[in-house]
Amino acid sequence: MSNRFRPAWLLVLAALSTSALAKAPETVNIGYQKANIFALLKYRGTLDESLKKQGIAVRWVEFPAGPQMLEGLNVGSIDLAATGDAPPAFAQAAQADLVYLAHSPANPKTEAIVVPEQSAIHSVADLKGKRVGLNKGSDVNYLLVAALEKAGLSYKDITPVYLPPADARAAFQRGAIDAWVIWGSVPRRSGNQRESPTDPQCRGAGAALHLLSRQPQVCRYLPGDSKAGGG
Repeated sequence: MSNRFRPAWLLVLAALSTSALAKAPETVNIGYQKANIFALLKYRGTLDESLKKQGIAVRWVEFPAGPQMLEGLNVGSIDLAATGDAPPAFAQAAQADLVYLAHSPANPKTEAIVVPEQSAIHSVADLKGKRVGLNKGSDVNYLLVAALEKAGLSYKDITPVYLPPADARAAFQRGAIDAWVIWGSVPRRSGNQRESPTDPQCRGAGAALHLLSRQPQVCRYLPGDSKAGGG
């Protein structure tokens, strides 16, 4: 278990210790997506086991990406969520009421613009006039905007195709989009493709922000390893 999340979670605990804590909830609803912290905790089963001893059940709710997860958080269908850094900014711009708990160090290498192996696209500038698939309002939305600006282009110079990851992968594989902006290990599972070079300064911050809503007291019952997050 990585130590890189410990300081942030310690700050969470310190903040919560100064507030009045309600009685333990019967169920904690946790949103997760593939390849994030909560997915690791779900796989390990340690969080479920620890909370079960305290009489608390865990309900895991999978989402395709951060923006969709924050919609669930905002309407109260989940209590905890972990997303990248851009989705909360988009959500708050739409008046979502979110409470920030903690964040992880940036890891920009988790995001990329990928194109088919035999594509004529060899730089961000080559994206002009092309169909680019991405999940709207996610970290990669910011990455694309920043990369285009760095290359002297604007968002109007490309044709954005807004798709959740699973649909974008299918579209990419059948050639319905010319490039795909994505995060995590998804591109590596998608067949023949290569990364289109982007200036490192254009990459998203890649910081996973841990957000909490509705039941701030639930953090009081999280075991130490879940507060530390995962590597």
